[in-house]
Amino acid sequence: MVVHRRKKVVRYRGHTTHGGGHRKKRRGSGSRGGRGNAGTGKRSGHKKDKYHTPIGRRGFTSKRPAAGKAINLGYFTSAKVSRLVQKGLATQEKGHITINLEVLGYAKLLATGTPMAKLRFIAASWSAHVEERLNAVGGTILRAKHTDSGEAVEA
Repeated sequence: MVVHRRKKVVRYRGHTTHGGGHRKKRRGSGSRGGRGNAGTGKRSGHKKDKYHTPIGRRGFTSKRPAAGKAINLGYFTSAKVSRLVQKGLATQEKGHITINLEVLGYAKLLATGTPMAKLRFIAASWSAHVEERLNAVGGTILRAKHTDSGEAVEA
């Protein structure tokens, strides 16, 4: 059962100061020294430094290594893939296009979206459904190994 309580403001009705002490105390912004940054910087040793005061954490560094950026399968549309081939960031061989995600600055391939053609990806990691979606259209994915020759090794 819900209990109905009167609001506190209703209880203050008829009491001049609403619990604020003497009636002159809580008038205007003068009781708090002005609005905003008013009142700062007119005394010796005080500076009106609004824009250079540190806010939040400073100098915090994460102890975990960065996971790397991820990209979806749906990003690679036919127009974007052809643009990558023109720029030399992807290679076209024997009916499939090879895209090295490390060259593009990505570490992981995600399965959102559908691949548009036979694509071969070289990636450090990928999600579980990526292989299923690529196999459905005849594509593959290879694990990127950090070797001296820079070659990819199949997963």
